[in-house]
Amino acid sequence: MKIKISYQKDADPATDAKIRSPCSSTELSQTLQALSEKAKTATEFIQRLKAASDNMNEQCEELEREFGAQCEALVDAIHARRTQLIEFMHKERDFKLRALKDQVGACTHKLQQTTGLLQYCIEALKETDPTAFLQIGTALINRVANVDIAWHKDMTSAPLHSFQMDLTLDSAPVLRSIEQLHFIQMKAPEPPIIIPDECSAENNSVTIAWQPHPVSFVEGYILELDDGSHGAFREVYCGKETICTVDGLHFSSMYNARVKAFNSSGEGACTECICLQTAEVAWFTLDPITAHPDVKFSNENSTVMCDSYEHRVVIGSIGFSRGVHYWEFLIDRYDSNTDLVFGVARFDVNKEMMLGKDDKGWGMYIDNQRSWFLHCDGHEHRTEGGVNVASVVGVFLDLDNHQLSFYVNQEPQGPVAFTDLYGVFYPAVSINRSVAVTVHTGLDPPTDHESEGDDS
Repeated sequence: MKIKISYQKDADPATDAKIRSPCSSTELSQTLQALSEKAKTATEFIQRLKAASDNMNEQCEELEREFGAQCEALVDAIHARRTQLIEFMHKERDFKLRALKDQVGACTHKLQQTTGLLQYCIEALKETDPTAFLQIGTALINRVANVDIAWHKDMTSAPLHSFQMDLTLDSAPVLRSIEQLHFIQMKAPEPPIIIPDECSAENNSVTIAWQPHPVSFVEGYILELDDGSHGAFREVYCGKETICTVDGLHFSSMYNARVKAFNSSGEGACTECICLQTAEVAWFTLDPITAHPDVKFSNENSTVMCDSYEHRVVIGSIGFSRGVHYWEFLIDRYDSNTDLVFGVARFDVNKEMMLGKDDKGWGMYIDNQRSWFLHCDGHEHRTEGGVNVASVVGVFLDLDNHQLSFYVNQEPQGPVAFTDLYGVFYPAVSINRSVAVTVHTGLDPPTDHESEGDDS
């Protein structure tokens, strides 16, 4: 192993100074600049502290004014309560005085009657004629005996009402409250805590649950929800509950929800968003609440029938405003003279006429031979082929393309029935005598469907 040893000549001090001087001045300059920045930051910090001191004095003066106003309000409340209590005491006194006066009057009247009877009896005893005394003696004895028996009933020896003002002011709770009166440090609450395990989405509704921040004073909560398309948030609930279900949302949509708490100091920050996905397909029943009394429901409101000769419209329990939806009606009972119309309607459709007769219903009339489309009492696109018992009528509502189509036994029934459909639409069926149908929901849309603009 070779070891290499190097030797270095002694350096000239003057030469060394010339070499190192520029480096040292640069380092000093950089250090001075850093120190200057720190001094500047410290100066700004001291200025902020002074400003905070002045601001604290202003806050203290403002707080003192608020405190004085609150104390004055408490004093005014005590004075108002004192006035009410004194008024109550005066009413109690007047009541007792009236009761004593009435009792004195009744006793005086009874005493006068008794005194008069005594004087009359004394005069009768002075009568010298025995025959005259015998004529009134028996009546006097009975009268005196009756007065004596009723004496304790008519002339009580105790007042009917207490003549003492037995009222005592219970001021202990107020004094305790005054002793407990103190300042609290109030600020807007911290964000609540979402409970993911208790949040859920079912059909076209979502449920959000949360709990308050452990160190915050909360007076209420605000739940906000977007539009299901990452749009702006809107307030859907404000109150004290910590769980909320929002109904009537769009199907097959991802909703973002967030919660914030508030108190008298203001609203706190929102929680992180929680995402909830509504169902891709709709599960619904027919609505008995809005239906005519002639319509009979069974099978958990999935089957309807009607024995009336008049047409009755039944709508579904939910409405659609976007997305693609498909459902089917199974014809359980059918008479050749029955009028059947399947389709969609607005919530306020006339439910006492055939579906499609007014401007709030879109439907397909079908019998055992043919069908046509109905809206505003007009019909078009007559198509051969009808239905019988066990036939299945499908309704395809495509709100992505804003159109409505119909199927019979899995085959298209005519062309696209209606286009330019915007707004909220409810599944609907129009029935009358001797017919029963059952709705089947949560079905996948047909795969062979063609839009109005598609090539044949």
